[in-house]
Amino acid sequence: MEQLFSIQWFSESTLSSFDWVNPIFLYCLPFVPLLFILRYFIRYRGQQKLRIALFESKLTSHWITYLRFIPPLLIQITIAFLLVALARPQTTNERVERWSEGIDITLVLDISESMQIQDFKPNRLTASKKVATNFIKGRLQDRIGIVVFSGEAISYAPLTTDYSFLKELIKDINFKMINAGGTAIGSAIAIGINRMEDSEAKSKIMILLSDGENTAGSIDPMTAADLAFAYGIKIYTIGIGQEGKVPWGKDMFGRTQYVEQHLDESVLRKISEVTGGQFFRATNNRALSKVFKAIDQLEKVEIKENRYKNTKDYYHIYESWGIFFLLAWLFCKSTFITNLLED
Repeated sequence: MEQLFSIQWFSESTLSSFDWVNPIFLYCLPFVPLLFILRYFIRYRGQQKLRIALFESKLTSHWITYLRFIPPLLIQITIAFLLVALARPQTTNERVERWSEGIDITLVLDISESMQIQDFKPNRLTASKKVATNFIKGRLQDRIGIVVFSGEAISYAPLTTDYSFLKELIKDINFKMINAGGTAIGSAIAIGINRMEDSEAKSKIMILLSDGENTAGSIDPMTAADLAFAYGIKIYTIGIGQEGKVPWGKDMFGRTQYVEQHLDESVLRKISEVTGGQFFRATNNRALSKVFKAIDQLEKVEIKENRYKNTKDYYHIYESWGIFFLLAWLFCKSTFITNLLED
């Protein structure tokens, strides 16, 4: 329970923490002393005075004469507190609960040797890791898992909503995680299916990012796509990289080397078509970011929220102070203070 007559109610931190329902009353505060000053001058001019001639040596002042200013001061303070009470200070604590039914998402990232090509800055893999991290940041209560692949595929992270954990794992993805060379797209899809086959989510998607055609693995990509469709998994495929000569490292003299690059889109397109997803092509960092943003919008679920507001009024605190000073003023009205002779 609050202490009504505590000095804390006048501290700057307390007053600034309030929400004022009727702040217009606060603007009236400066006019309170002005009204009493105006009243004093009007009374001073219109009040009848008894002129008494005294010797200058007899003209002395006494401290008790200043007590006559106490009642006007008390009534000013009373009005000020009542104005603050009318402004209705209050605090509001708002709590928001957000939830969605959630989607199960598996990110399937190519870490084969060709992902070191530098047509993306600084290279294809680093650019892919960055947009994957940003994609994770934008999700809410979706379980996300990660599969990485080159000549083989491994399940790198299980489906989880621990996004901080996932972002740390993505930082550690590198080309040395798998020794086998090549691009095992079919095996990567199969590993992703294995992670999601027991999922009870209403929507299950896989985002497959690769810069090459299937050259390794024991499972044909189209067979894996048919299996994904059977499990209700939609696959979005992203073909990454530019066509023709692209930069890849430097020679012994520090000059940029170029290699010929070609991406066979046909398999990636068929995978997305079979599973009900879409195929995207990204040739630079900006395009890749746009692709992930597009997928993010396509796979948004309805977000529900409950808002709880706890509003607490404090006008009674300042009202109590006002009543206290009003009683003090009434008390003074009944004493000799208000009957003092005025000069």
